[in-house]
Amino acid sequence: MELHRGRLIDHVQLVVSDLAASRRFYEAIFKVLDVPIGGSAEDYFWADELFVSSIDSRAASGQLTGRHHLAFQARDRDMVDAFYRAGLDAGGVDNGEPGERQHYHPGYYAAFLLDPDGNNIEAVFHGPANRSTASVKITF
Repeated sequence: MELHRGRLIDHVQLVVSDLAASRRFYEAIFKVLDVPIGGSAEDYFWADELFVSSIDSRAASGQLTGRHHLAFQARDRDMVDAFYRAGLDAGGVDNGEPGERQHYHPGYYAAFLLDPDGNNIEAVFHGPANRSTASVKITF
């Protein structure tokens, strides 16, 4: 098994009201963000640090998680634009068209969508930058 992780977040769980609708949405945006679905069962799916489960999942304790803001990294502006189109096509709702947000910092290019549960989902490209590595790989 192989996992990829960043520095701060190990994982985030969203408990959703309609797992099938959420899966359609997240599969569509993750496809254009080049993030594979890591695994799934009848009551959940996961990709990298994001774990999404139904309210009746053992992992959910019978409670929806409420509204969250999640920002996913994009490699470039074209990937942000593709995220936005794919998310709209898969049932997402516009919450901010692709564009520069200079008030965040110069070069900040992002788009925002509401997922089927109203979570504010963003794809962001911070502009030209050098990364030391694409991710931290954990094998066991």
